[in-house]
Amino acid sequence: MAALSVLPLAMAATTTASQAAPAAAKSVYLVMTAPAPLASYDGSDPGYSRTKPNGRAKVDVRSANARAYARHLIAGHDAALRSIGADGAKRVDYTVAFNGFSASLTDAEAARIAKAPGVAHVWKDELRYAETTTTPDFLGLTGSTGAWATQFGGASKAGEGVIIGVLDSGIWSDSASFAALPSPRPDQAVIDAKWHGVCDAGETSPVTCNNKLIGARYYTKGNKVESFEFLSPRDYNGHGTHTASTAGGNNGVPATINGGSVGSISGMAPAARLAAYKVLWATPDGRASGTTESIVKAINDAVADGVDVINYSVSGSSQSVVGADEIAFLGAADAGVFVSASAGNSGDTIGVSSVAHNAPWTMTVAASTHDRGVSNTVTLGNGQTYAGVGVSPTGVGPAPLVDSSTVGLPGADPTKVALCYSAANNGGVAVLDPAKIAGKIVICLRGTTARVDKSAAVKEAGGVGMVLANTSAAQSLNADFHAVPTSHVNAVNGAAIRAYAASAGAAATATIGPRDPAPARAPEMAGFSSYGPALAGGGDLLKPDVTAPGVDVIAAVSPAGDAGHNDFNSLSGTSMSAPHVAGLAALLKQAHPQWSPMWIKSALMTTATTLDNRGLPIQRTGHDATPLDYGNGHVVPPKSFDPGLVYSNSAVDWFRYGCGIGQFQQVTTSPAFCQRYGGMDPSDLNYPSIAIAGLAGSQTISRTVTNTSVDQASQYKPTLVLPAGFTGSVNVDKLTVPPLQSRTFKVTITRTTAPLGAWAFGSLTWTDKRGHSVRSSIALNPVAAAAPSEIAVAGASGTSAVTVTPGYTGTLTAAVAGLVPAQVATVTTPKPTNTTASVVVPAGTKVLRFATYDADYPAGTDLDISVTRGGVLVGSSGGGSSEESVTLTGADLGGTYVVTLDYFAGASDTIDIKLNSFAVGSSATGNLTATPATQSVTTGVPALVTLNWTGLTPGVRHLGTVTWSDGSATVGRTLVSVLP
Repeated sequence: MAALSVLPLAMAATTTASQAAPAAAKSVYLVMTAPAPLASYDGSDPGYSRTKPNGRAKVDVRSANARAYARHLIAGHDAALRSIGADGAKRVDYTVAFNGFSASLTDAEAARIAKAPGVAHVWKDELRYAETTTTPDFLGLTGSTGAWATQFGGASKAGEGVIIGVLDSGIWSDSASFAALPSPRPDQAVIDAKWHGVCDAGETSPVTCNNKLIGARYYTKGNKVESFEFLSPRDYNGHGTHTASTAGGNNGVPATINGGSVGSISGMAPAARLAAYKVLWATPDGRASGTTESIVKAINDAVADGVDVINYSVSGSSQSVVGADEIAFLGAADAGVFVSASAGNSGDTIGVSSVAHNAPWTMTVAASTHDRGVSNTVTLGNGQTYAGVGVSPTGVGPAPLVDSSTVGLPGADPTKVALCYSAANNGGVAVLDPAKIAGKIVICLRGTTARVDKSAAVKEAGGVGMVLANTSAAQSLNADFHAVPTSHVNAVNGAAIRAYAASAGAAATATIGPRDPAPARAPEMAGFSSYGPALAGGGDLLKPDVTAPGVDVIAAVSPAGDAGHNDFNSLSGTSMSAPHVAGLAALLKQAHPQWSPMWIKSALMTTATTLDNRGLPIQRTGHDATPLDYGNGHVVPPKSFDPGLVYSNSAVDWFRYGCGIGQFQQVTTSPAFCQRYGGMDPSDLNYPSIAIAGLAGSQTISRTVTNTSVDQASQYKPTLVLPAGFTGSVNVDKLTVPPLQSRTFKVTITRTTAPLGAWAFGSLTWTDKRGHSVRSSIALNPVAAAAPSEIAVAGASGTSAVTVTPGYTGTLTAAVAGLVPAQVATVTTPKPTNTTASVVVPAGTKVLRFATYDADYPAGTDLDISVTRGGVLVGSSGGGSSEESVTLTGADLGGTYVVTLDYFAGASDTIDIKLNSFAVGSSATGNLTATPATQSVTTGVPALVTLNWTGLTPGVRHLGTVTWSDGSATVGRTLVSVLP
């Protein structure tokens, strides 16, 4: 490891950084204390009565019991702060869905309070980021046979009595999508009984509430509010307005974009009431972000206010279910609030799992297309025609065709020229040359800037059309409303069109055809949609849960964030798919007021489809998509109102799941919590899908189904479909389930000849004679031995047990390598630019990791890292915090790597980034042992190995490996990460 070195640039930065850090800077921390919050408290403390609502009632924070218990919780918060001498540090108390507080603390104070009596966990505050004319038709809601008519008597009644809370960038209350509903309302008494919220109009550009938008709040604490933003719930960015109108906007609202009519739009639950919680604030780069301090407060407020559904189209962790916001959502779900969350938009990066919001108590939604016809063509002067997408009704051409890379102004950045930066996105400085572009169609590369910004650049330079060319096969095609007629083409077609322009030179011409309005084949998975396996839980819980429309969704926006041009626009992202599901959940809640959030979730999942509108498998970039892309499939709302059976789970199950995956131990005051509830194999959580990430030989999983009928028993028969190389069975050939009763069954799956380490997919479907078909996706990854991919331990010495389940009978050997200490280089990086560091890695390295850690930076810091070798990207990590890691494995990783460190967001103009590098070879260094080193094992029978480490330098991070072998071949590897 001594050979691991950082070249002089980074080492010089180390010297500078060590002198820059203030001695006692304070950051915002979120502190969770041990007692249950109001929404979950069951009365177990003799001094205080139960506050958790009974049945499907709402938590009542105004009752005498609730007020007394809340005072008790706040007294605990104050006691924790007094115990470290920080009485005046508290900022916000949380008592409803999350019990704890936020406080301004030094790092040393945060470390002390983490050990204070009654404190369960401490997080640094983090930033979170914001991630339809025909979608109601596509989803089967409209028409005489659609769900609005058959379930509720029409769109005007769909959503009555239900409140949707939207945690986002605020709301443009003046939009027609949020105009007052006809009065008097037949559901007003129902709303009045449950709604306890407020309409905080705000200070600048205040919002106005009515009987549609019944509540509004905004949260400035800890957030940077730009001078152009509204100090009110009013939405500047437009993201929150779009998600709110998609979930519950009014029906039949005429929409225009860039002056042209695009038809009438509607939310999924047009008669539902809306409450806006502005937790995200517009940033100068066109995004929106907010702190977890504010987000957790908003979740608490939403539950206390009485919302039935929360939409959260906001970024989240792909590896943890115990972030402060995720724990608050657990409390919300436990209180009967359905939470719909976006799966993330990292699907078109390098091929790694990236799905966010992995917790079982939230509904995680992927994004796919809908059937609005947007196909068009690009016909070249040589007669070749290429398919694309666009919305122009007339097209343009024939006209001269030029590649943007050849028409830049003298001295302009060639990268920005190729990407067609507009002047507005480049500090007011244009990069395209009007003399070379006027009257021509311009080929622009996708990437970095907004797609519509590129067409704006072409128009401002005098161009008449644009061909937008993808640069990766994984990227989606989007029919945006561009400034000039545009065809968005895939990477293959884009390369061919560019090659023609280069070869034909000044003679090159093109014609962009008009939009073909014929319904498109749909759904197809969006290239940007994040996919599994879910990293939290090691892939033993299938995420995302479902997919819904998230490409080119037309809805209301804020004209302020749209340069004053539009009240409506087309946006794409899992941010757009999540509110579709939030609105559908509201409809189910209206139809079945007694259903829990998990019943609603199961109903949407088990009635979903894996086929498109042509009866063919859903596609992703030209191939059949899988449950790792869409979970149980694309939502089919009409079927979800009568699913037949549901898979239910509750807070106790979530506790056992969280303990079983080793994460709830991080947020409890002592081992007693997980000892009380116990753990479970995560594959055994009673979930509507089945995932086994490490199938070693054979495994039996258990599930329980409940009949949703209140008066009819039904008999169900199972159909188990497994991929080639597996056999399996269900332990019963039929289930007779009485009304509102439950029955349990077991499924055994055995690997025979399936390739090891490759995901394969099947299904389990229960059918009865009443027309119910209850389908669960099955995802299987067979392994020679099931062992944790990584364990995280702490301290200079210690012991930890590791369980390995072999898929064979024979010998299991454990060989350790490391532990090696982190080599830390400090690189000073200005915002918003990036800095590179070259790292020389010794020959023989088997595992290489580059990482940054939240604990090293102030709250709200967002860092991203990417790693290249020989100019080729080999890994990247770009979450919403400073906890980033790229891990590479191989036979020999020796060589020179370039690590790009991007200071994306934070309070200071520059930051000293501590780059941690670990290079683990194949040799033990004497500080880590595995006992026994060799033992006899039997297929499917877990084996226990004890790891011991000692003699480490205190406060230094270390990394090592345990390689598992059958005596002749490697069957697995576990990384051992030792934290300070």
